[in-house]
Amino acid sequence: MHMVEAVEVVLRKIPYPGFPKTLEEYGFVEEIAEGEVGARIRVTIPSASEEIAAQLRLEIEKCLEAAAIPLESLEIRQPPKPRETSSGGRNLLPRIASFVMVSSGKGGVGKTTTTVNLALALAQQGKRVGLLDADIYGPNIPRMMGIEGVQPIFVGQTIKPIEAHGVKVMSMGSLIAADASLIWKGAMVTQAIEQMLEDIRWGELDVLIFDMPPGTGDAQIALAQNLPITAGVCVTTPQKVALDDTVRALDMFGQLKIPIAGIVENMSGFICPDSGREYPIFGKGTTPELAERYGTQVLAEIPIEPAVREGGDMGVPIVTLAPGCETSRRYHEAAKNLWEHIVKVNEAGGVDNSSVQPTIF
Repeated sequence: MHMVEAVEVVLRKIPYPGFPKTLEEYGFVEEIAEGEVGARIRVTIPSASEEIAAQLRLEIEKCLEAAAIPLESLEIRQPPKPRETSSGGRNLLPRIASFVMVSSGKGGVGKTTTTVNLALALAQQGKRVGLLDADIYGPNIPRMMGIEGVQPIFVGQTIKPIEAHGVKVMSMGSLIAADASLIWKGAMVTQAIEQMLEDIRWGELDVLIFDMPPGTGDAQIALAQNLPITAGVCVTTPQKVALDDTVRALDMFGQLKIPIAGIVENMSGFICPDSGREYPIFGKGTTPELAERYGTQVLAEIPIEPAVREGGDMGVPIVTLAPGCETSRRYHEAAKNLWEHIVKVNEAGGVDNSSVQPTIF
């Protein structure tokens, strides 16, 4: 057998440390060549951990030696070591480049509508997008994405996400009866989140977006401890009572060491369908001062349009239902600003929030 083929056979059996699949299954083996005195191998892994690289090197060398294959060189490429993140280096989904947590301090501010339209806008801008409904107490994404009643496909012990509007989607609402109530304690919430992360076959994505339950609780903590969240987005409305809760959500991002991408001011004015004029019925423009206080930006001010509600009820979000309307334009603006922040965070290796100590009860 040719040396390159022999090395391929060996590497097919070596798992990526801490994961069930092999280096080859993840696509981490970049090059195998025959050198002057042995095999030359180059592997690229998504982890910056020196321990994982050392463990992998030891395993490869041991397996090649057992197969009597001489090794000339073994290069293990890694990303730059990131600053401390919310997960402390843990990453259950190494094939996904970035993670976005969309949260709100209170319910009823349009968080899920915002999450869905941000996901679709990013997909329409050419990104490979996944959407996970982590709002396990009130999973509304199946209705909003038009996949109510669609059953996910089980592949062995894993679940294939449902594709809708160019986005890979999974929700607890797709796994339980439509009228079932979820009365879960904290430990059950944590376990459910971890199980969904491990069991869903997302494949390679540019970004996975999470629609979180409102408030600051177990779901946010569980997610932050299992994934290096790239960016947090906070959704609010202009009223002061909503802004009071927004402060708590923004503070949560800081406590969990999640870089804040920005604030979406939802229901920011009403666009009259007859005249096209915009009226600030709930107020407007109250979030820039808050954004400045937290060193972030207003991603967009999203108005109220009847088509937003119609699209959500029909399962065709407004950026698909009415791509040329003002609300769709602003969602695309928010998605563009969000992506620019994601790129900056990834290029910088994460945002240094090491001085912020999490307060987790």
